[in-house]
Amino acid sequence: MSFRPLPARSPAALLREEKPLKALFNQAQRIDHLQQLLESQLQPAAREHCRVASWREGCLMLIISDGHWATRLRYQQRRLQRQLQALEEFATLTKIIFKVQPSQGSGRAPGRTIELSAFAAESIQATAEGIEDPKLRAALERLAERARKPERD
Repeated sequence: MSFRPLPARSPAALLREEKPLKALFNQAQRIDHLQQLLESQLQPAAREHCRVASWREGCLMLIISDGHWATRLRYQQRRLQRQLQALEEFATLTKIIFKVQPSQGSGRAPGRTIELSAFAAESIQATAEGIEDPKLRAALERLAERARKPERD
């Protein structure tokens, strides 16, 4: 007796037929639709900073990319709420909650890399040679070492 695996099903078929996946897929589609409706009411500059997190029991939770945009949207909260209530999907909207959640990629600003030309490095090294303070001299020498080294073949 040999084992015969079940035929593979396409991901789209799984999403439509399997109950847990179907519910998850429907929820994702619903949130995407709500996101489009929200974006239709937001100013163009604010659209990329605001995402629908949840919508239940008259409460719309929005995820905002940073505090600056959260503040701007809070000032416009009443106007936004009235505009959204005019839409059929948000007819029962009673409040909007703003949560600030910075995007994953913008945790910390990347450190600046300094690229020095050979001329700049020579100039800094020459300056370092004329400095008597050992700490300052060492710092300038380290800076001069950052010059792009010629690549060896």
